[in-house]
Amino acid sequence: MSRWAGGIGPLDEYPLHQAPLPIGWAASTDRNFYDRSYFNAHDRTGEVFCIFGHGYYPNLGTKDAFFLVRRGDTQTAVHFGDRIDDDRLHQHVGGYRVEVVEPLQRLRVVVEEAEGIAADLTWEGLFPVVREQPHVMRAGSRVTLDAQRFAQVGSWSGTVVVDGSTYDVTPDRWLGSRDRSWGIRPVGEAVPAGAPADPEFEGMWWLYVPMAFEDFAVVLIIQEEPDGLRTLNDCTRIWKDGRVEQLGWPLVTVHYASGTRVPTGASITCTTPDGKPVQLEVESLLPVPLHVGGGYGGDPDWGHGVWKGPGFTERVSYDLTASDVAGRVMFGVIDHVGRGVCDGQEGWGLFEHGSIGRHDPSGFADFFSLAP
Repeated sequence: MSRWAGGIGPLDEYPLHQAPLPIGWAASTDRNFYDRSYFNAHDRTGEVFCIFGHGYYPNLGTKDAFFLVRRGDTQTAVHFGDRIDDDRLHQHVGGYRVEVVEPLQRLRVVVEEAEGIAADLTWEGLFPVVREQPHVMRAGSRVTLDAQRFAQVGSWSGTVVVDGSTYDVTPDRWLGSRDRSWGIRPVGEAVPAGAPADPEFEGMWWLYVPMAFEDFAVVLIIQEEPDGLRTLNDCTRIWKDGRVEQLGWPLVTVHYASGTRVPTGASITCTTPDGKPVQLEVESLLPVPLHVGGGYGGDPDWGHGVWKGPGFTERVSYDLTASDVAGRVMFGVIDHVGRGVCDGQEGWGLFEHGSIGRHDPSGFADFFSLAP
């Protein structure tokens, strides 16, 4: 039972309301309403990649968090879960917490030692945040995703500890990206599907590239249907003074490792408002499948919003060379340590891609097609 009266919490003291409800209550009754943060951090070497985040699910009564790290061929995740609380000013799930030091600019993420994993990291935005286009998906008439998100690229400082090895995180080497999103997306336990969607799901193609360069940042998001129809196209370049430049309709060629759906990089041609081409070349230094311990996209071991009991904590490790793990990589989205070159400048950030099922432009005829 909440210690705040009738769902009223500290944020209700402020003129923030958008509905005649306490701030802690979602205006939507959809069970899939969520409010979450995602972060990643890397040191540009491709030797280590940390991905972490947390979410609140008011209509499921749950909250959770995770910290996922890949080193070599091993991917290790620590998961946290608990009942939701009404004090959203203090974001925490078990030993995982986020402190907003300066909104939209500086945050601190702390993971108290859990199963050999610990972190104390401070985020500094290198460029202003970018509000992305609203993202909506349907299965027939049913809304499966209706979300708003903002993104930012930045640097990290602090420490990460993995099984006794300490990484000194310094902002001259450690970069990353983050996003905040809220709305509707599939979360929690599986529910009865009802009649099959018409047409049935054949696949999706997704590309997300937030990347920092010396003078600017690029945030690119594209989603396509199996026939190549683009349902989401959002590409902006943001400068340090806050100017945002739309980069048109990017033309993308993803390069895949032969016999897989794991990309090694991508060639992306964008266009400025005055018609000048902007060429972005991206390469992967280390891939991390988000559905292997991260809880995204049908992860069979742990899912966002699923009730695991009060004070839940667990550690799970995966050998990415094992056949049972490697065989499921192509059925989800993969985050990569990304190195880019744009307008002669070197950049670093996230290269996120998933091609699931059929995608005609890529030559994938079904869920099991692979790159030649």
